[in-house]
Amino acid sequence: MIKSMTGFGRFEISKAERKITVELKSVNHRYLDVNIRMPKKLNFFESSIRNLLKQYASRGKIDIFITYEDMTETQVALKYNETLAREYMEYYKKMRETFGLENDVKVSTLARCPEVITMEEQTADEEELWNILKQALEGAFEQLVETRAAEGIHLKKDLIEKLDNMETYVEKVEERSPKIVAEYREKIEAKVKELLDDTQIDENRIAQEVVLFADKICTDEETVRLKSHIRNMKETLEASEGIGRKLDFIAQEMNREANTILSKANDLETSNLAIELKTEVEKVREQIQNIE
Repeated sequence: MIKSMTGFGRFEISKAERKITVELKSVNHRYLDVNIRMPKKLNFFESSIRNLLKQYASRGKIDIFITYEDMTETQVALKYNETLAREYMEYYKKMRETFGLENDVKVSTLARCPEVITMEEQTADEEELWNILKQALEGAFEQLVETRAAEGIHLKKDLIEKLDNMETYVEKVEERSPKIVAEYREKIEAKVKELLDDTQIDENRIAQEVVLFADKICTDEETVRLKSHIRNMKETLEASEGIGRKLDFIAQEMNREANTILSKANDLETSNLAIELKTEVEKVREQIQNIE
């Protein structure tokens, strides 16, 4: 099943008084380009998040937004620095002896000294936090895959229709080719008769001119290759995943053959068919840019 590169996903999980919400969206991109926005306390999981995403997506520009709420009562604790408090007291003692001052330092005074008592955020258990985050990520990633797959169904249907149209134009070009040669022969014979009147017409000379003309406008090789590319693309569309780059390459080859047919066209009908063919190829190329 083919997948589009356009999609979205969202998942929210609450566990152990922690709440994590993951939202993501993806658009077209030649490679996998990931942008993650999350709280600083989750930054050390960035590498793991990227590795996990690779199991669900191979191409596309994906923006991931993560919010984290910790509602535990023990997330902040007081910390007492006894060593620093002892140093403060030593300096207060020296100041008393040096300046002859009364040492009136109380516990409350010492506690207000910088860094003696501080509030410190408790470090959450890394493994437990990752397990919660991983569940939220997997839920969002699975939704992303679902939306991409749903869009992929519509892309495949549209591409098949365009490829069928291309095949129709190729067949018309093939049907028109021998008629062009026949019409050219008739024009030459009519022109020769007009110029030479009753003089004998050299059939061999006319045949040579027709052969040269037919060789010049011949598009048999191009139409055969184009049909082959169309079949190849239809077969590739039945593949499971990761077909975007291959389809893009096939479309480039299709465009090359269509350009050659247009350059060889020397009558209005064939030119119009070639233009329609190129238009369909361009539409296919545009749609392929959406496929993962």
